[in-house]
Amino acid sequence: MNMLLVSRIDDADALSFTRHFAGELRSHGHNVQFDSETAQALGTSGTMLSDSSSDIVVVVGGDGTILRCVQQMKRQIPLIGINWGEVGFLADLEPRDACTFLTHLPQPFAVEERMRISFSKDGTLLGEALNEALIVTTRPAKMLRFSVVVDGVPAQQFRGDGLLISTPTGSTAYAMSAGGPIVDPRIQGILLVPLAPYLLSSRPYLISSERRIEIKLESSKPAHLVIDGQRTVELGTDDVLEVKKSPFPARFVDADRNFFEKVDNKLRHL
Repeated sequence: MNMLLVSRIDDADALSFTRHFAGELRSHGHNVQFDSETAQALGTSGTMLSDSSSDIVVVVGGDGTILRCVQQMKRQIPLIGINWGEVGFLADLEPRDACTFLTHLPQPFAVEERMRISFSKDGTLLGEALNEALIVTTRPAKMLRFSVVVDGVPAQQFRGDGLLISTPTGSTAYAMSAGGPIVDPRIQGILLVPLAPYLLSSRPYLISSERRIEIKLESSKPAHLVIDGQRTVELGTDDVLEVKKSPFPARFVDADRNFFEKVDNKLRHL
């Protein structure tokens, strides 16, 4: 099998593990390459993740590293994460189990698709998120005013520090910390979570991805749209964002782990 290994490059132990792990996989007959950033950190040659034609991408890192990989892929290659972070909701393997799992992976292997959401302004795509996008003011301690429009009907208007627009996958990330619910990733919905709203009546919404959703900024203050913590887009004071389900879901190797059991185990170790 053709495998591309990606490691977090700010951790010497993660890089050392990745180098050793590549040798183990090669000893089992797999064709293993490093992505260009990992290869540079290891002092060897590699290939651009965006140009990879590998069968599977193996990520040694936390959720941030996995989100970065998904953002960089032009074609969504099946991915599996080896947890080298603090929590790692997106990483299904622990380092001690990774070699056994990958060397015994059946062919063809099962793939789980995870919904992503796209953000457009005036018909121009701004980006796509696997976890969430965050709209926040560029001026600290200042509130923004939002209007949420669903199928052409105003559904909610509020003032607050910001707004989180999350996928079900992202419901266990920032959205959970902001008071949103944990959502089954099999649900095709878009979660809206106001951040520190001025009125307590402003509550989270989970909206079907089949509906037409628009977010209108109605504030005198400019804002930023931060997508998966990887990309920042400047927004004007009266911009309208169209939010919808992306036609290109992220693809994860199915490690046959029950979502609710995994979340329970992760939360117990926070």
